[in-house]
Amino acid sequence: MTDTANTDTRSIAIIGGGPAGLMAAEVLSAAGLQVDLYDAMPSVGRKFLLAGVGGMNITHSEAAAPFLSRYREASPWVGEWLDAFDAQALRDWIHGLGIDTFVGSSGRVFPTDMKAAPLLRAWLKRLREQGVHLHTRHRWLGWDDNAALRFNTPDGEIKARAAATLLALGGGSWARLGSDGSWAPLLSARGVDVRSLRPSNCGFISAWSPLLSERFAGQPLKQIIASTQSPEGETISRRGEAILTHDGLEGSLIYALSAALREQLEARGHAQLSLDLAPDHTRAQLQQTLSQPRKGQSLSNLLRKKAGLDSVKVALLHECLSKDAIADADKLAAGIKALPITLTATRPLDEAISSAGGVCRSALNDHLMLKALPGIFCAGEMLDWEAPTGGYLLTACFASGRQAAKGIIQWLETR
Repeated sequence: MTDTANTDTRSIAIIGGGPAGLMAAEVLSAAGLQVDLYDAMPSVGRKFLLAGVGGMNITHSEAAAPFLSRYREASPWVGEWLDAFDAQALRDWIHGLGIDTFVGSSGRVFPTDMKAAPLLRAWLKRLREQGVHLHTRHRWLGWDDNAALRFNTPDGEIKARAAATLLALGGGSWARLGSDGSWAPLLSARGVDVRSLRPSNCGFISAWSPLLSERFAGQPLKQIIASTQSPEGETISRRGEAILTHDGLEGSLIYALSAALREQLEARGHAQLSLDLAPDHTRAQLQQTLSQPRKGQSLSNLLRKKAGLDSVKVALLHECLSKDAIADADKLAAGIKALPITLTATRPLDEAISSAGGVCRSALNDHLMLKALPGIFCAGEMLDWEAPTGGYLLTACFASGRQAAKGIIQWLETR
């Protein structure tokens, strides 16, 4: 075993090379501190790059109040980070790297070329110029009996010491990119309160018939409104598009409701989702249309022509409504406007875009230092907060990395 202990009291160890860890490395190195960043993968920013494959949605242009509400019960906590580094500050920072941004029609903010790789390259160039040392293929194993950091590397286990350590190890989704949640038992064993990791921004399972599954899996449900209930009984509705899978539903519309749906599952063992398949038609309009003589038209053709329902929506109606309801104009109209779907489980955690749970706020001080482990800080998705897709996840990860870095600087100054 090699001991690479660094006794320089101005040396900082960052474990995790995602947005939170890299942002902390920038702030700390800019302050004149020596920074060693360790990552288990062959290169840093793996999940960041994959998130940008379909277009790098970096943040959102939404006004501050609704923006902050996206973090639900964690809004006051995340708001502390965003006070110092909000969505506009993030855009300004990106511009400082020589990358322009634009606001899309949905309000989401993207780099002009829509790609993550140029942004990451420019960022890593800045970090190297500021003296940050990157150590890849270094998987963190915890601490030894003398509080030295332990890493598994291609050359065997090594140890390292630092004046302060930032853990930015991600959540529990996309394990192949490094976020496997293996840090949770290491912290729990040292008295840190960690909430179990659960899927967020994920798909859900429903017991489709073989016919629906075989014929329509992978088909989009376009221009629908999905609604569900919050734990407080509030109706949450979003308009958008979902995908019918072989055993349930997924897609951006479902992800936006995933927290509330997951909480229903945890409380009751099932979740109830309601779909408005024709949001541009009223129930009264549909009832009137469906009550008229068909004149030889099939029900499917009538629904397609008069209500804009394609074959997958019609199939879903037959899946979820009884034959009697299909035959009754009033009940069918009601079903089109509020089709009840029972969800029985989430997709596995590793398939989720992000995770909920993690290090609890009560385990940390205002500077994101662990109360049980002075000198050890946490940031990013490993903290107990969640947000929908749309740039909210990345913004809070960046902001938490800055918050923790500022906390490290302040802690070192007070020692």
